[in-house]
Amino acid sequence: MSEHLFHFISAGVLLGLSAGVSPGPLLTLVLTQSIKHNRTEGIKVAITPLITDLPIILTTLLILNQVAQFNLILAAISFVGGIFVAYLGVESIKIRGLNINLQDAEPGSLKKGIITNLLNPSPYLFWATVGTPLLFKSFQINLLSTILFLTSFYVFLIGSKIMIATLAARTKFFMNQKTYVIIMRILGVALLAFSVILIVEGVKYLQLYKH
Repeated sequence: MSEHLFHFISAGVLLGLSAGVSPGPLLTLVLTQSIKHNRTEGIKVAITPLITDLPIILTTLLILNQVAQFNLILAAISFVGGIFVAYLGVESIKIRGLNINLQDAEPGSLKKGIITNLLNPSPYLFWATVGTPLLFKSFQINLLSTILFLTSFYVFLIGSKIMIATLAARTKFFMNQKTYVIIMRILGVALLAFSVILIVEGVKYLQLYKH
């Protein structure tokens, strides 16, 4: 496997896994539907990014394609993306556990998941500052890099949420809180390292702009 392919697969795995297990509206809904009802209801929520992300990706691709030749703008996007990923990393390191509210858990999981994800600012921020720029870079290398990045990202994003739904439905509790905290802190450190890579990319774009 070439270095480029490994880079984009690794990025997809890290970002997808982090997004899949990080606390947020969608993970909370996965847990509540799984615990209150069953695994199927939790899985319905887990797969909603496959529905909601497409228009977000297409919109950001269209917008960024118009500025793809402007290195100063790309530098700014890389810097913002690096800061955003660093923020996610810090939040992951600071996590102490999960709080689950079952009072509002009702059927209609797919619809609720779609609405929750569309109203959640995180996917918009991710694809505008991190995901779409990575798609551009991967496509500049070859189509296979883009396919592997997207595949690894969604396999680990959706797969981790399905795993959580299964565990929650079987045990009526997500997982040992200490184990969860350890996993999140490891992912947090990895995200901080990845944020540095994005900032370095921003510096490279800035140097190209100056020249």
